[in-house]
Amino acid sequence: MGRAIGIDLGTTNSLVAHVDARNRPQVISAEEGRPLLPSAVHYAADGSVEVGAEARRRAPERPVDTLLSVKRFMGRGPGDLRPEDRGIWRFDESGSVVRLLVADGARAVTPVEVSAELLRVLKRAAAAALGGPPAGCVITVPAYFDDAQRQATREAGRLAGLEVLRLLNEPTAAALAYGLDKQVQGTYAVYDLGGGTFDVSILRLDQGVFEVLATGGDTHLGGDDLDRVVAARLLEGGLTPPCAEPGPAVLRGALAAAQRLREALTTEAAVEADVELPGGHRLRARLTRDELEALIAPVIERTTAPCRRALEDSGLAGVDGVVLVGGTTRTPAVRRHVKALFGKEPLTDLDPDTVVALGAAVQADALDRGGREDVLLLDVIPLSLGVEMMGGVVEKLILRNSTIPASASQAFTTYADGQTGMVVHVVQGERELAHDCRSLARFTLKGIPSMPAGIARVEITYAVDADGILQVAARELGTGLSQAIQVKATYGLGEEEVEAMLIESIEHAEADVTERFLREWRVEGERLVASLGSALAADGELLSTAERAAVEERLDGLRAAMGGDDYLAIKAWLQSVDEATRPFAERRMDKHVRAAMAGHRVEEFAGEARTTRAEPDEEG
Repeated sequence: MGRAIGIDLGTTNSLVAHVDARNRPQVISAEEGRPLLPSAVHYAADGSVEVGAEARRRAPERPVDTLLSVKRFMGRGPGDLRPEDRGIWRFDESGSVVRLLVADGARAVTPVEVSAELLRVLKRAAAAALGGPPAGCVITVPAYFDDAQRQATREAGRLAGLEVLRLLNEPTAAALAYGLDKQVQGTYAVYDLGGGTFDVSILRLDQGVFEVLATGGDTHLGGDDLDRVVAARLLEGGLTPPCAEPGPAVLRGALAAAQRLREALTTEAAVEADVELPGGHRLRARLTRDELEALIAPVIERTTAPCRRALEDSGLAGVDGVVLVGGTTRTPAVRRHVKALFGKEPLTDLDPDTVVALGAAVQADALDRGGREDVLLLDVIPLSLGVEMMGGVVEKLILRNSTIPASASQAFTTYADGQTGMVVHVVQGERELAHDCRSLARFTLKGIPSMPAGIARVEITYAVDADGILQVAARELGTGLSQAIQVKATYGLGEEEVEAMLIESIEHAEADVTERFLREWRVEGERLVASLGSALAADGELLSTAERAAVEERLDGLRAAMGGDDYLAIKAWLQSVDEATRPFAERRMDKHVRAAMAGHRVEEFAGEARTTRAEPDEEG
């Protein structure tokens, strides 16, 4: 067996790296002597599959059968697709996961299968360089990938025949590479703008401890979006003959031309394009750097809010430095934007295309054989995890930005008399109500003993592992009855939902808290009305006519308050009902105690109590 490897499974390019005999991370040549493997897979009609540079070269002539940037579709469902996604590719939308139609429509493949093809090539390259198959791997993911997207990445690794030791957040991997190479200490922002995703992480580096303080980002923002706005400009005035609705081949050609122009304008003041496209079309255009920067400015501005929010979440007013990750950060406008955001000249010592793979290799080496005992990595969970309670409110068990691995347990009770089951609804997000959060999973714990409401106690435990993947367990404390699942959603968060979850949690904070209190007190009111109704039906004779009338009057007041929107009014009426029924509760208790003691002597109960108290000592 060879050494463990680190893999950067990227939107545009993918890389593999390892730690050499001198204990230094090195990138392995993946294809044609180059470290970068284009994240492109071509499916031919005859069933053959091409991966990498050759596949990317086929994109202009076979755009539908050549899949690029599939990382954006990892862990997503048909409902998450955007209009621009449908411009080039064709989808089978009959299932719960994204499936792309290839090979002239004869085959449907998932993003997991496509990613596995890339990983197989990287695995073969590593085996050739190391003299044997790798012992395992660390695969990097965007920090903002949710549980479903992480699961999809792990499944792609397994499908490629790799043992996935860990999934590692891309910004954290970059910090590992920079911190170990430069012995950096302090607080740093890692600004990762790749081909299809954007991440920002705030980290504290100190004596080999890499602690992620906060993270943010957008799973649908990157160089591809810059290329789309440039391509739209090129098609507006540079396409001959003009075409109102360009087909996939024309769109693919325009995007390729846009990427070349954008990359050339990194160093040039002006560039020209003259490209022949399928269908007899020709694309001629001239673009200056100033024009480019005006076009892409709104896209770059979308990175501002996540950066500011991450800083606020970290509790820091500023950082000591900024690390750039991702090929898109070579764009001068991006670097100026980052400098303005953080007030620091960004670090560019390491190649932004390879730094993530190098950090992944460092972590793989540490997990494989303890090769870097001086490293302690403390990552975080990006979004809170909670459980839905009665009334649709959310009880958060693990808060966002909690260090992982993380776990939390909380005991809940039954709502109704004789309840023998409890639905556990797992949700993700920052809002107070379940319908405003993302549903991850739902299961039912059955076989709870039939008891009065509030007596049975069910402990729910959430545990997030080092990969950010969630395990949920529910256990009835009296009987030990339990059930556990690994949360495995069928699709992931859409790009709009990721940002909206945090933005809406801030914008609607006050209204959410008010609505939460209203629902909680309504639930408490419903419980009291139901339990008191049963008690009055069973022992109503314990109240005088006047007492019964007073209780009914206050119950009517409670019911009226529950129909309104003032939770303080419900709370006040609950207290009023409680005061009015306290004598009734005491009389009921006396009645049932007398009934239980009928025909027995007090000494018998005292003897039983002494025996019960002695049992734990005998067992212990």
